[in-house]
Amino acid sequence: MPNISIIGLGNPGQKYTETRHNIGKDWVISYCKEHNIDLKIKNKLDASVAISGDEKILWGHPNLYVNESGQSINKIIKNTNQELMNTVILHDDLDLPIGTLKLKIEGGHGGHNGLKSIIGSVGSGFLRIRIGIGHPGQKEDVTSWVLGKFKPQEKKLLADSYIAFLSVIEMLTEKQIERVQLQLHTG
Repeated sequence: MPNISIIGLGNPGQKYTETRHNIGKDWVISYCKEHNIDLKIKNKLDASVAISGDEKILWGHPNLYVNESGQSINKIIKNTNQELMNTVILHDDLDLPIGTLKLKIEGGHGGHNGLKSIIGSVGSGFLRIRIGIGHPGQKEDVTSWVLGKFKPQEKKLLADSYIAFLSVIEMLTEKQIERVQLQLHTG
């Protein structure tokens, strides 16, 4: 059984690829492509999942809309007998500047509908890697902002963030949570 699950949130369908809301899912897909890990659609999980070559990590993303993510996360956890605290959710965060990464243990949903769905389905005892996507400034602009694509200069910041994420994966598998936080929060 894998040490941890790393699950990226995002909406299904090509039109949402590379949008702000899909950053978690896009990072999981990128990592799996780069490491020849074949994500397979598992209809009974409402997700696409794969096990890393060293069998330490279950990678995946729900194949449902973000606000229905809990349904899929619940099925993944039950099907793999993974403990909730060994589940890492990668998700976009409006409250962080673009490219900022934070590892959070448990907590509320902060208005994120995907987290709200997950907490409603399995509880809040999971890890989150919050990926900053910035805020549009006005509350009424949030929906179009999260469903919009990144600007070229933002993509550069996110490329650096992705590298920072790659640098903590091994620490996550070894459950070195404080070390991950120290590296991400001071990096």
